[in-house]
Formats: sequence, C-alpha cells, structure tokens
Amino acid sequence: MATLKHEVWEEIDESGQVLEGMCIAGPTGDGFRALLSPGARLVSTIEAGSHFEAMNLFYAMYERGPYLSSLPADFTPYP
Repeated sequence: MATLKHEVWEEIDESGQVLEGMCIAGPTGDGFRALLSPGARLVSTIEAGSHFEAMNLFYAMYERGPYLSSLPADFTPYP
C-alpha cells in the first residue's frame, strides 16, 4: 500500500488559541502552507495510506478520539 507524508502545523491566533492543521507534504500542500502565519511551526509528520488513516493519527495526536467519516473516498487507499 502506498503512503503519503503529511505535515502537522500549529499556529497561534490573535486570541492566543493554538490552531492545528494538516496537509500533504511537498507541492500538494503549498496552498495550505501559504495560508499559515509567519509564526506557524511544523510540529510533526505522519505517514498514512489513506485520508481516513491520516485523520485518525492526527486526531490521536490531539486526543480527540477516533475520526469518524461516512464518505467512501476517505477510506480509499492512496494511489
């Protein structure tokens, strides 16, 4: 099964709240990274074989419980 590398980013908004986000590493994530503030920091990378797997790992990092989805595309393995 193919895996893709994902980046987990954090930035602090004007109220001091930490905002977390994740994108695919490399050029595919350029649009997401362009939206980050200059103070944002890369906190981790995740290897995953599908969107569903990546989101479950991301949710586990932030202790949010399991990621739930009813979208079939979320379970499709990456090519």
